[in-house]
Amino acid sequence: MRSAIVISAVSDDIATIRNAFGQDFRFSTAADVPAALRILERGRYDLIFADLDILAHETAAGSPEIALQSFQQHHHAIELVIMTPPAQIRKAVNWVKAGARDYVSYPLSRDEVRLVAESIAQSILRQSELDYLRDKFWKTDALDVVQTKSQAMEEVFKKIRPVASTKTTVLLVGETGTGKGVMAKLIHQHSNRQKAQFISVHCGAIPDTLLESELFGHEKGAFTGAVRKKLGKFEIANGGTIFLDEIGTLTPPAQIKLLQVLQDGTFSRVGGEETIQTNARVIAATNSDLKQLRESGHFRKDLFYRLNVFPIEIPCLRERNEDLPHLMELFLKRLNSEFQKSIHTIHPQVIAGLSRYDWPGNVRELENLMERAYILENSTTLTPESFPLELFDNQCPSAVMPLDARLPLADARKVALEEFERQYLKELVGRNQGKINISATEAGISTRQLHKLMSKYGIRKEEFKHDNAVK
Repeated sequence: MRSAIVISAVSDDIATIRNAFGQDFRFSTAADVPAALRILERGRYDLIFADLDILAHETAAGSPEIALQSFQQHHHAIELVIMTPPAQIRKAVNWVKAGARDYVSYPLSRDEVRLVAESIAQSILRQSELDYLRDKFWKTDALDVVQTKSQAMEEVFKKIRPVASTKTTVLLVGETGTGKGVMAKLIHQHSNRQKAQFISVHCGAIPDTLLESELFGHEKGAFTGAVRKKLGKFEIANGGTIFLDEIGTLTPPAQIKLLQVLQDGTFSRVGGEETIQTNARVIAATNSDLKQLRESGHFRKDLFYRLNVFPIEIPCLRERNEDLPHLMELFLKRLNSEFQKSIHTIHPQVIAGLSRYDWPGNVRELENLMERAYILENSTTLTPESFPLELFDNQCPSAVMPLDARLPLADARKVALEEFERQYLKELVGRNQGKINISATEAGISTRQLHKLMSKYGIRKEEFKHDNAVK
């Protein structure tokens, strides 16, 4: 920890925190949240110590998510420590649950402040070491996928690492849209079969009459319409990986043939007698309860036991809500590479609203919502207006423009005007990809005036240059 901002109006508390650190520590103070955000626009900081009452008063309905996102938009790794009266510790704990790192209670103790800061530093160091060891295993193009703040997803990746290099059959279990196909590709990508075929079959999307033929192939004349021999997916995937999605929909005849493949690696084409060998590695997935299907007689018990060698349960999105901002950034990055647009940021109110949604369609639903909003958005920031309104029905309108009713009207107007100017300039310069002349012309001001305003708010044209956009 090398730098901190203290959001407080109490000089004794500011002095206590300042005294807890050494002379080489960079230290700034702010009387309110807008002032702290202006400081963050001018430079990077590691820690924020913030008074609970100031945070609760100045963020929309005291929403921790919006406050945290407004800070992390400037530096994603910044850590927030809440300063709270003993009577409000329960509220401080709610902030910690929402993403704040820790809290300290009044009256502040220099030793407690130093201990909390050192604990945070050690935790970050340990996490960095774990991330380094993890990243040594994962291939470069998989690093975005395996980044997570969810303990449940960490457990998933811990299971994938040792099983990927084996031939063991894996059963992925989870709701529709949780990313079972992505996990299957991740396993294949980190196996010794990575250069061979990865064949994906959605068993539920193939008519029952064609399922056996699709999986195992058929001989010419095996049935009406079989005008020539066809290779099945198991034959094509020999030496590679076959991913069987919605395995619970397999017909009884197909279940028997799959059992034979799993037992001895052999099968016959439909209408054929030749025994064919396959060395395909099987990864299966289901969103249904195979145990229940097994007990009801709709799924063979012996096949269930063959498939259930190494089960991995994929958590639904509402159980890994802490990963929502990262997933949104991931989809935004992909959309920027696919479309001729460049959207740099996501409004904190968007993240706060989506964090309260239940996500019945899981990650797939999030991806679809992001794509729709991306197409509708006309600025360089994804705003609530581009998403379905019902996602934000319960949010306070003041989340868009922070207000402080404790200030005199003239001062409050000045703060609101500055916030408007800052957002306007970011969208203006972002839309024009850092081109000052064009931006000044559109704003109806001189380039000198624009440079002066950008300097005032710490906005750098380099952040919006064309090399950050799709070429």
